[in-house]
Amino acid sequence: MTAGLTKKGRATRERIVGAAADLVFEHGPVGTSIEDVRKAAGVSGSQMTHYFRDKRSLIQAVVEWQADVVIAAQQQLDVDRLDSFAGMRRWAELNVQRQVANGCTGGCRLGSLAGELADSDDETRRELVAGFDRWELVLRDALRAMYDRGELRPQADPEKLAVSLLAALQGGLLLTSTKRDPGPLMNALDSALSYIESFAADPASAVRAD
Repeated sequence: MTAGLTKKGRATRERIVGAAADLVFEHGPVGTSIEDVRKAAGVSGSQMTHYFRDKRSLIQAVVEWQADVVIAAQQQLDVDRLDSFAGMRRWAELNVQRQVANGCTGGCRLGSLAGELADSDDETRRELVAGFDRWELVLRDALRAMYDRGELRPQADPEKLAVSLLAALQGGLLLTSTKRDPGPLMNALDSALSYIESFAADPASAVRAD
């Protein structure tokens, strides 16, 4: 938390968390020590203990940081409007392109943390849940807008569809990163979007060129 910190204090804390986030993404939580972070951030031991009481509190801050990073990255994709069938197809295409540009390595920063920390402790798990909930909300708001405009049939459930789409993205990223092949992500997103498109009030509006 940054409440009560000076501008300089917030900047120092942010530098520590940013350094920790990069190290954890590269080496994992277990492979990253407080001393590693201290050196990477260029701060003293007393500064570390001032901002973070222990490694667990630092890792929880990293989870929040990575949630900010991945959501910002999604919002920076060149999609004019996510709340349309064409916009969602464009969003999927850009996610695949990003993985190809990265050599299909790394996967999702938040998803990687979830795989390692989901069973560590309840407080950290709640931070992970909050991060994914924020991401899910972006997708749900887009689907809800389509539903409210009558572009999705009444049988569609925007909340469930958003969860399915996010799950397809996460699973696809994991397999693509593991196999070093964009195919799994491409196929997972195509299947999820095809399911969403099956609820189109006007099927012609969801037709896309192959």
